[in-house]
Amino acid sequence: MFEKRNIASVYTATAMLVLAIAIAVISGKSYLEMRTPGAGVDRVVPHAGFAQKRLSDYFAGLKGTAADTDVYIQEGAEPGGTALILGGTHANEPAGFIAAVVMLERADVHRGRLIIVHYANMMSSSNTFPQDAHPQTFGFTTKGGNRRIFRYGSRLTNPVYEWPNPDIYIHPASGQTMAGMERSNLNRTHPGVADGGITERLAYGLMQLIKVEQVDMAIDLHEASPEYPVVEAMVAHENAMELAAMVAMELEFEGVPIRLEPSPKNLRGLNHREWGDNADVLALLLETSNPSAGRFRGRTDEALILTGADKAYEKAASLDRLYVSYEGGTEPIAERVARHVVTVKLLADNLEYVREGKGIAIDGLPGFRELSERGVGAYLSE
Repeated sequence: MFEKRNIASVYTATAMLVLAIAIAVISGKSYLEMRTPGAGVDRVVPHAGFAQKRLSDYFAGLKGTAADTDVYIQEGAEPGGTALILGGTHANEPAGFIAAVVMLERADVHRGRLIIVHYANMMSSSNTFPQDAHPQTFGFTTKGGNRRIFRYGSRLTNPVYEWPNPDIYIHPASGQTMAGMERSNLNRTHPGVADGGITERLAYGLMQLIKVEQVDMAIDLHEASPEYPVVEAMVAHENAMELAAMVAMELEFEGVPIRLEPSPKNLRGLNHREWGDNADVLALLLETSNPSAGRFRGRTDEALILTGADKAYEKAASLDRLYVSYEGGTEPIAERVARHVVTVKLLADNLEYVREGKGIAIDGLPGFRELSERGVGAYLSE
């Protein structure tokens, strides 16, 4: 009897070991596929006129690191101001970087300069957040029937590039304390540190870009969960509040309601605070509503990313627990991208009124209803 029990234990242990190895192999394969995606994933087709640089051209400390990223610049025939558009600060906020991609592939600049960094933190695109069960990719079908695939990443830099984080993160410029994981959050590490962690160095590189290119207006594109108070909002540094107020009124007239929020002076590391404090730039951040990043959500799949339809959020809306209308029980990504694109366009159109001689004229961008109705795929290249 004792020998039979021993044999059974050996079989059980062997089976468990084989199962553990199989899980490790499958998980490892899935992780590597996201870290090194196949051909065509995250591909962009910049509009004619964009010149390509790298962020390491502004800060050599990023050269050869995973933090280095593409910078695209288009200059119009007529002199004017310079606008910087950032997407992908948080890779789990897809409307932000997809809006930047749409502008990169459609914008035709006639006056001034447009700089686009569509994947600000590529390191956060190479993993999903643990236990959040997000799909690794999502995509759109173009007018020609082709699929454009993009990664759905994390809010934080991949731990492979920055680990371990401290128990408490002390913001270098201000001494403000935060949760340790915020050291890997690009939008808590501005204005950055030249010899800091990899995310702090990335933030420093972006600050150098703003200074070297003498950027007049910098806009970071984000998303927030529907239950978060700062959603469908424009956050503005005090030096950009006049411009933001003008654009907010225009959006209301166009039937696109938006909250106007001041950049808090007592919360440090945020780009709309640190950029405006450390450079002569009008600093703004835009937020749309993203149910796939919220805590009320149910099944998390590509459909949720693209449609925003979720029964739990419908229930939350009926109980008045959301900061968005959630009209029709959906938050389609086409509308969220359209919000970003039209807001950027209006900010560029109105820049001349607050900075004389610094106007920016951009053609080729779809309007809000046009993009909302036709979908993102209609405005992506083949």
